[in-house]
Amino acid sequence: MQQLLLHDQLERFFNGRFQQTRDADAGEPDGGSGAIRKVTLHGQTFFEQIVCANEQHIRYRIIGKGPVSNHQGDIMLRAQEDETVVDYSIVCRAPWWQPKFIVKAIITRDIEKGLHKLARFCDEC
Repeated sequence: MQQLLLHDQLERFFNGRFQQTRDADAGEPDGGSGAIRKVTLHGQTFFEQIVCANEQHIRYRIIGKGPVSNHQGDIMLRAQEDETVVDYSIVCRAPWWQPKFIVKAIITRDIEKGLHKLARFCDEC
């Protein structure tokens, strides 16, 4: 999970640029709750804030103006036999002019590619 809190290095896995712009709250792990990252993805720049982070769960949300509204992402890890399973869910509202199926397809494609890169990285560790 720690790899996903190294905000300045997330482009190893996800197709975008990430820059941590605010540190985590006092007493939180590096990159954890309270941290803010600037994200540039598909020609859009927006900010995400880590809402909570622990060994099994990261929750983040877009703050301010973003390409979608009411955005929240949850990444959960769970042990399953000899593997670690990653559950990644995002809820958001697409702009009124953007077909929902297109937004869903773009997000799904990006997340799946990122998780495959993360899995390969973890296999090499």
